Amino acid sequence: MIDHLHAAWTDLTAPGAPFAVSTIDVRGVPTRVYDAAPPHMRVLWEQARAHGDQVYVVYEDERYTYAEIDARVRALAHLLRTEHGVGSGDRVAIAMRNYPEWVVSYWATVSLGAAIVGMNAWWTGPEMEYGLTDSRPKVLIADDERIERVLPHLDALRAEAPLALIAVRSERELPADAAHWEDVVDPATAPVDLPPAAIDPDDDACIFYTSGTTGFPKGAQLTHRGSVHNILNLVFWSAVGGAAQARAIAAGDAEAPTDAPPPPPQAVFLAPTPLFHVTACNCLLHPCTMAGGRIVLMYKWDAGRALELIEREGVTNFSGVPTMSRELLMHPDWATRDTSSLLGMGGGGAALQPDLVAKIDQSLAKGVPSTGYGLTETHGIVTANSAAYFLAKPASCGPVMPTLEAKLVDDLGQDLPPGPDTVGQLCVRGAVVIKGYLNRPEATAESIRDGWFNTGDIARIDEDGFVYIVDRAKDMVLRGGENVYCSEVETAIYQHPDIAEAAVFGIPDERLGEAVAAAVVLAPGSTLDEAALQAFLAERIAKHKVPSTIWFRTELLPRNANGKFLKRELKRELVGE
Repeated sequence: MIDHLHAAWTDLTAPGAPFAVSTIDVRGVPTRVYDAAPPHMRVLWEQARAHGDQVYVVYEDERYTYAEIDARVRALAHLLRTEHGVGSGDRVAIAMRNYPEWVVSYWATVSLGAAIVGMNAWWTGPEMEYGLTDSRPKVLIADDERIERVLPHLDALRAEAPLALIAVRSERELPADAAHWEDVVDPATAPVDLPPAAIDPDDDACIFYTSGTTGFPKGAQLTHRGSVHNILNLVFWSAVGGAAQARAIAAGDAEAPTDAPPPPPQAVFLAPTPLFHVTACNCLLHPCTMAGGRIVLMYKWDAGRALELIEREGVTNFSGVPTMSRELLMHPDWATRDTSSLLGMGGGGAALQPDLVAKIDQSLAKGVPSTGYGLTETHGIVTANSAAYFLAKPASCGPVMPTLEAKLVDDLGQDLPPGPDTVGQLCVRGAVVIKGYLNRPEATAESIRDGWFNTGDIARIDEDGFVYIVDRAKDMVLRGGENVYCSEVETAIYQHPDIAEAAVFGIPDERLGEAVAAAVVLAPGSTLDEAALQAFLAERIAKHKVPSTIWFRTELLPRNANGKFLKRELKRELVGE
């Protein structure tokens, strides 16, 4: 099967083929690109408008067609342009749950050539203030929960630069110059066309914040070129897998399925993760829109509710973090809900454990397990694995996509010789690597050298080109698909006057994969306890970053000769191997 995969890969990427690849100069870096790639994301939305009366967005009991969303996109785009002067190079921040207004705001903004600032909906008020100060959007579009958090900081933000506010699903009294969405976004009076816009492929399309190793989140600059190529990488993997299977059947190496279901009239994607992440935005919303599919949004993750929606909407594609797939399969309603529509199940954000790969394969009537490895800094996927290839190599996240090169380096950044036994830090270069970090030239230079982005993950690449993630080089906890950088949590802990020393690290968690934990040493005479420290932190960092377990120690934390805390030794002492 692997030989057929390689043959199909070669055919599909050959000159003149649907996924033909060339190398061009992008910002001074030799970059692999698809020859047929659209120049920017506005083209994608303009093509999607043709789906008209087909259902596009479902949220709870609300349903919107492509035409209905398009009218709102046009209305908002003209409002942003005429009332707030938003155009190429500007930014619009979105801070809300996965509401339909998130989707409208996204397409309206990128179609103007402006960039979305996708704000983490879990951020506290101070974190929101930091993100808005760093990105300086002209407009903030936020729901009621986020407005409540940001209002105490609004005057300070506006003292530095203008910031218009549009409130979504909110009935609260607003500042005099703010507006409620329903009062200013009128689809009935929307102009028939989008405002004109000049968009370069390397313009920013989105700023997504990643937790910072230096204590503050960094705004990753995702471009139109990178966003387009991530979509095409996802489409490519689907195409090459189907072509490889067809080759295997033709060669007699595999049996043709006798009960192969006809393709569904419309692909239906369930989005269980937040749209402010590349997982839901770039790897679900984008390909769904390109395919004329339907995206089903959830108010919040709940496995039982997800099963209801899978049955009600005939969901074909489920992609979340591995924890979600496991919770679906273990839920008591799995046996009674109709999940026969599912053709793919899995996701990314963390490794899909081999046992879960087999469980998905055995549990889906017509579907296959799937995964993708990637980062915010790569606009989405670097690799993909699914179906027979995933079952054959369940510990692998798959081969590197055609528009990327990959190599392994040592701790000094020196290239390691290729080979199936070589283990090193994985670096990638190609069209989907971000432009850089907003306002952080030093961080950009440290992470991206000559176009090569160091993922911070320790990996090996086997003789078939399949990648295996062995470990993480970064001081990071991967909690249910959310990256939590330990230094950011430590920075918040040290704001408490009673803290003498603190070390944050991950501990095993059956549901989330990892949970955030901390060991602290208190100043003499302090009576601070776990609940009080957690409450203190909850006012400064998002809830998922607050340590669920805290050890209080009287002796100093173990450290090496350079004074650096020995976290692995600390973890062994506290939780064992």
